[in-house]
Amino acid sequence: MTAADRIDRIECFQVRPRWLFVRIETAQGAVGWGEATLEGHAEAVVGAFETVRDRLIGHDPDRIEDAWQTLHRLGFYRGGPVMLSAIAGVDQALWDIKARKLGVPLYQLLGGRVRDRIPVYAWIGGDRPADIVEAAQARRAQGFKAVKMNGVEDLAWLDSPSKIDALAQRIADVRGVGVDVGVDFHGRVHKPMARTVLRAIEPFSPLFAEEIVLSDNPALVAQLAAFSSVPLALGERLYSRWDFRPFLESGAIDIVQPDLAHAGGISECRRIAAMAETYDVAVAPHCPIGPLALAACLHLAAVTPNFVIQEMSLGIHYNGPSEDLTTLVRNPGLFDVSNGSVAIPEGPGLGVEIDEAAVREMAKTPHRWRNPAWRGPDGELREW
Repeated sequence: MTAADRIDRIECFQVRPRWLFVRIETAQGAVGWGEATLEGHAEAVVGAFETVRDRLIGHDPDRIEDAWQTLHRLGFYRGGPVMLSAIAGVDQALWDIKARKLGVPLYQLLGGRVRDRIPVYAWIGGDRPADIVEAAQARRAQGFKAVKMNGVEDLAWLDSPSKIDALAQRIADVRGVGVDVGVDFHGRVHKPMARTVLRAIEPFSPLFAEEIVLSDNPALVAQLAAFSSVPLALGERLYSRWDFRPFLESGAIDIVQPDLAHAGGISECRRIAAMAETYDVAVAPHCPIGPLALAACLHLAAVTPNFVIQEMSLGIHYNGPSEDLTTLVRNPGLFDVSNGSVAIPEGPGLGVEIDEAAVREMAKTPHRWRNPAWRGPDGELREW
């Protein structure tokens, strides 16, 4: 009998524009890649990998769930974005190793696919209404049938109705292009304005209202769900099934949006998706980050009955420098969009072939990405 393989090396790479890649190598030479990107906090996640190495060097790479539980439970202080992002990168890389060793795409190890392609959407933005329409037209030309746009850039506790009227008009303009539209509010709307905003956009049938308020207050989200027929979505700032539980139990949300690089990786997000299914809640994973995280999302989407649509971005919503994709991934055509969807990766593991030399070279000058500070007209800080 061949001796069991062991994890021998765990490395992190901060690569532009704002990603954190994880590479795990075993004593027998198997290699897997994952993504532990936590935008604006890469250094904190890199620090968490000191603990990860202490726990997992020498661990059997096939015991993926045991590795997950070890990192989560033995840390004593459980949960939170930093540690669960680190766990996410490890989890993705271990699944990548196992599927590559078996020579199969990852989704085969998760029970096999329940769909043949993955519906996707992309972000649009612009300073003027005409810019938003032009961006929507460009996405449609790229093959997208759905987009996501910002709601309001700044909305005070009590603010001008004209801002809300302008938002409704922008949604109507984008719908006129012939695409469906989700609206992301980034938690910038406060309780006194939230009902007014939902009432204003309801006639235009948005796909969803994302983070209309912050997820800090589950009771408020439940109140809004009872008020409006607009599907409510959130989850990028929730990091485990325990974080999602109160929203599901109260019936507060219609779409969960776990991020596979933040919320414990493939293993935990699959549990979140299954839990959501028992409440008849859909899954639309959050992913405005890199190719490894996106590939992990596509494999999860392939096996998840209650999946609805995947956020898709390479670089920062397709608007980053060309090196974001072409210098780090050897098979960029993997994510080509056609008729509103992308193919499920069919290569072994995650199906992403990383240009390791390019990653190592770029990581010699680690990025220091920070989200910009948003301030209102009187200088007060607003949500990013």
